[in-house]
Amino acid sequence: MTNFIHFNVPPCTGKEIGYVKEAIESHKICGDGAFTKKCSAWLEERFHAQKVLLTTSGSTALDMALLLCGIERGDEVILPSYTFSSTANSPILAGANLVFTDIRPDTMNIDETKIEAAITDRTKVIVVVHYAGVACEMDTIMDIAKRHGLLVVEDAAQGVMSTYKGRPLGTIGDFGCYSFHETKNYSMGEGGAVVINDPKYNEKAEILREKGTNRSRFIRGQVDKYTWVEFGDSFLPSELNAAYLWGQLEMADEINEDRLRTWNTYDKGLKPLAEKGLIEVPSVPEGCVHNAHMYYIKLKDIEERTDFISFLKSHDVQSVFHYIPLHSAPAGLRYGRFFGEDVYTTKESERLTRLPMYYGMTDEDLRRVISVIHQYFGETYDG
Repeated sequence: MTNFIHFNVPPCTGKEIGYVKEAIESHKICGDGAFTKKCSAWLEERFHAQKVLLTTSGSTALDMALLLCGIERGDEVILPSYTFSSTANSPILAGANLVFTDIRPDTMNIDETKIEAAITDRTKVIVVVHYAGVACEMDTIMDIAKRHGLLVVEDAAQGVMSTYKGRPLGTIGDFGCYSFHETKNYSMGEGGAVVINDPKYNEKAEILREKGTNRSRFIRGQVDKYTWVEFGDSFLPSELNAAYLWGQLEMADEINEDRLRTWNTYDKGLKPLAEKGLIEVPSVPEGCVHNAHMYYIKLKDIEERTDFISFLKSHDVQSVFHYIPLHSAPAGLRYGRFFGEDVYTTKESERLTRLPMYYGMTDEDLRRVISVIHQYFGETYDG
């Protein structure tokens, strides 16, 4: 009897339990202890980031970024419709109206050629989403933002360890946001980080993250007592979560190489089906280095995708589709509008499904997934 191959298995290197125990024994399990500092310092050094603050989730990293953008009620934020609800919730929390735009079918990222026409005198921020850890066309987007005086927030939830023309994702816009959810390449269960690329926002970010107090300045000895100075919230993750994450950041390259091996095996094994026009496989533009966050394929239409997912499940393989376009969702209709024509967003989203991908996936399971996919199309896999 074959084992069931899950879509995701949360990463665990074996070091995590020891580090969590160490955090407990230090009698410091709330945030900003030794492990939080280690994780932040590692991210800053590895990605040459100006400042990185761990958060309770990728969603709250986005919340912080959008609140730091100084949005006023009625301002507009441009974003892709093909993304998770968090990308839209954060601008709403900050008081903005949403303006959704179409995506590129090759990367499923925001179509940079559709952004400029969507700008109005109320536009304040462009939020880009690096889908599957593959970068958006950032040079064009940053040029548009500069010419129109707009801020750029990178939703790099899926992009830790990915680069665009040599620059780590999350460090190109004004703010970057990472996720360390259990489905991500590096995990702390629930968690994230906000990257602040302009030092003028550092103090405001610390106050916002520390419930509106200047506690960080107090700890550094810059004030003799700390007090409530501005609006804030509790975005600080537990030290236990940070300890779990540290066990993976220490092995970040090994995890990355393991996932890339899986991704490349999928790509090689499924290429014959793509060459016959039976499926479409991911595209990585020149200048983009991805992190193997996911491997997806596109089927002919939603009917074939439904049948395909069912077929794989009957063979003990889990494949899952992804986002329902936000502009067509009840909240999307309430809080935003779609600019221009929906040429690709809905059509491409209905064709896409994701294959099992996680750190430590065995060669045997990988070959079985590829073989079952070939079997669905009446083909034979000899890999």
